[in-house]
Amino acid sequence: MASLASWQKLESITPSEWLLVLVLTGSLLFTANAIYNLYFHPLAHIPGPFWARASGIPSWWHARSGKRHVWLWRQFQIYGNKIRVTPNTVLFCDTQAYADIYSNKSNVRRSPFYSAWKRDSRENHTLNTIDVAEHAQKRKRLNMAFTEKTTRAAASFITDHVDRWNELLVPEERGKTGDWTTPVDLSEKLDALVFDIMGDLCFGRSFDVKEPGYNPLKAVPHSIVEYMKFYYPICRSPVLSLLLWLKPRGLNRIFAFLSPPAARLYLKFVDDSTASRITLMEKQASMQEEDRRKDLFYFLASARDPDTGASVYQEFELRAEASLLIVAGSDTTSISLSGIFFYLTTNPQCLAKLTAEVRSAFSSAEDIVYGPRLLGCEYLKACVDEGMRLVPAGPCELPREVLEGGLLVKGEYYPPGTVVGTVPWALSRSRAVWGDDAETFRPERWIVANEEKEAEQQHGSTKESVKRAREAHHPFLSGPGSCVGKNVAMVEMLIVIARTVYRFDIRRAPGSTVGGGSPGQGYGPDDPAEDPSQFQLYDAYISLRKGPVVQFRTRRV
Repeated sequence: MASLASWQKLESITPSEWLLVLVLTGSLLFTANAIYNLYFHPLAHIPGPFWARASGIPSWWHARSGKRHVWLWRQFQIYGNKIRVTPNTVLFCDTQAYADIYSNKSNVRRSPFYSAWKRDSRENHTLNTIDVAEHAQKRKRLNMAFTEKTTRAAASFITDHVDRWNELLVPEERGKTGDWTTPVDLSEKLDALVFDIMGDLCFGRSFDVKEPGYNPLKAVPHSIVEYMKFYYPICRSPVLSLLLWLKPRGLNRIFAFLSPPAARLYLKFVDDSTASRITLMEKQASMQEEDRRKDLFYFLASARDPDTGASVYQEFELRAEASLLIVAGSDTTSISLSGIFFYLTTNPQCLAKLTAEVRSAFSSAEDIVYGPRLLGCEYLKACVDEGMRLVPAGPCELPREVLEGGLLVKGEYYPPGTVVGTVPWALSRSRAVWGDDAETFRPERWIVANEEKEAEQQHGSTKESVKRAREAHHPFLSGPGSCVGKNVAMVEMLIVIARTVYRFDIRRAPGSTVGGGSPGQGYGPDDPAEDPSQFQLYDAYISLRKGPVVQFRTRRV
């Protein structure tokens, strides 16, 4: 009878009363958890914003806004070079911490952040695999497709695309007049160029996104952006462990339904392109080896296990790796190129010095090919390094989870399960590393001066300062997570910049401030986000951006 009475009492509770009970229970649990995180958690002694130490909501909120890197930079200014930005995450702005976390011997693995990017259980590629042994195996396979032979083969595709891109930037009739072209958003132009290059390298055909006229594939670069913006806040969610548990239990299908049409277009594009390239390889199977098309997909699909001789990749694995290569090889390269051109057009004296070096080193644009002369252009390489320093392809940390046994970072112990990392955008602006002009585009910082007097004029470009810069500069990461295609990406950037500045004069469109900072975007006048000379990024795991708006004209001989 007592149990019946209790049940009748429960039935008499109204929906609004049930809601109140749930809210109160949730509030009590949140409060208890926050108190534990603030005062009893093993990381409670690490400084950081109050609410970020209490819960993961502030970090997620800033990820959702696209300005998480600016928020993190601000926290480093307040709390020093070690901050706790979620109850379980400690981030650093320090070169020694970078070495401790990302080296080959570090007792860490990729954090569950990477698992959240999987759209289904079969989409396992090198980036989203967090098991250490499995990742090492996948990386070993991927290395087979990225050799010196691959780089040389890729260079020929790159030069053809750059030449056509240059033709489109300055049409023949405009080139004859010597007038400046109509202003263009260079980020959009670079997206199209690099995407076409990656199409050629990955799938055996250019997608002709850079060409004039209607082309439905022109929407794909925008689709990649929307895909990243949709998934990135999910990966930074404060309830990520719950989402990962739910994803194979139906949440993946819900995400697929809720994702923007542009994101679905991108995923369909990857599937269709992979299928088309496999079909092409099957047609070429009877051809002589030297007559087959030697793109990256060819090297991936042709990779064989040295022990068994069997194919390394199945079709669904090729599809997963191709999806990774498109984002890693197109967006990241175009981001870096956008930043380099932004700072070159912000600093005309640097652009003039670069132009003089390139035009004196080569007798024609066609002479600019992958080889010793191009790699010997010291100032060109310095401009690339300096641009990639100030404009990292990913502005926030690449999170690593500490494994059993713990990890020492700068001599301090961090227990298993702690997520650690360094923040590229903040580290690239650290005055402890780069000096008082950390936010200045100065390619000379990468070149050892010949004379002591010259070194003084170059603000300390000595062997020691250049060595210190190299130790802090990791645009392609290092250790087991380093970018496998870094050599191809570097050749691509060198050829794009060198051939373009050889052929054309370049300037910022008069009065244009697109791409630079503006008041109200940061935390005050000393904030890089409010500086018009600083290239602005939107954090979506990769760096999204606009500008610079520039003009071209055929060089005056």
